[in-house]
Amino acid sequence: MENGRIRATAIGLSAVLMWATLGVFGAGSGAVPPFLLNALCFGISGSLAVIWLACSGRLGLLRQPLRVWIFGTVGLFGFHFFYFTAIRNAPPVEANLINYTWPLLIVLFSAFLPGEKLRAHHLLGTVLGLGGAALLISGGDGVRFSGSHAIGYGAAVASSLFWSSYSVLSRRLGKVPTEAVAGFCLMTAVLSALCHLMLEQTVWPDEGREWASVAALALFPVGLAFFTWDIGVKRGDIQVLGAAAYSAPLLSTLLLIAFGFGALTLSVLIACLAITLGAVIAAKDMIFAKANRGRNGV
Repeated sequence: MENGRIRATAIGLSAVLMWATLGVFGAGSGAVPPFLLNALCFGISGSLAVIWLACSGRLGLLRQPLRVWIFGTVGLFGFHFFYFTAIRNAPPVEANLINYTWPLLIVLFSAFLPGEKLRAHHLLGTVLGLGGAALLISGGDGVRFSGSHAIGYGAAVASSLFWSSYSVLSRRLGKVPTEAVAGFCLMTAVLSALCHLMLEQTVWPDEGREWASVAALALFPVGLAFFTWDIGVKRGDIQVLGAAAYSAPLLSTLLLIAFGFGALTLSVLIACLAITLGAVIAAKDMIFAKANRGRNGV
């Protein structure tokens, strides 16, 4: 059982690695507006997943109760809707900082799950990660919240609550197969397309490189990542996943620096240390359990 939990956690962590590529691929997608980009990516990823299910004879796994469809669609679409609303109505630094409280909320909310216990090192590791993310997002310049951006801040809080609640409550729907995420992706694509038609001006990717970036987004951070995250939060160590999620903005920043979109600064190095240390502290139980099994020859 413990080996299965570690394996599921590792699979869930792959989602964090894929989300780290959002910055690079997003920058490469050109001037495509966010809801249209969302519709394209979720439409591609959902369609490919459905085709794969049909070819493997498992299309019937999409037959789920209405409450499951509502839960999955509201979780995926709700998070993106409120996140886009936040960055449109508040400064991106503050909006992103508020939004990135979702890993901390996952760790806190997990205490209410059957069989889970919230310990001091989980909180310490996650708070260290939050501090590192705050330093990374603000660039060490601090943040200045203004009442004039209350709508944006409220939307950022909502996006954080939507994703943390979706992640934790997925554990309560453990019998729902991960393959059902394909349907959630397609419904999110439809709702995103409607929002695009109502709120945005259409701008398509205008060259092969931009379409390639859209395809990469659809395949990995806005595709496969949601499937592997589902496995992780349902069967893995959800506190470790929550704390480790703070490595996504760090890895994204390092990738942007590597591709020439940023510079390596002292604040990035300190954030790197804080986030890495926080993840190790939060995963203390899992790391030492694995080490002890190795020493005992298990």
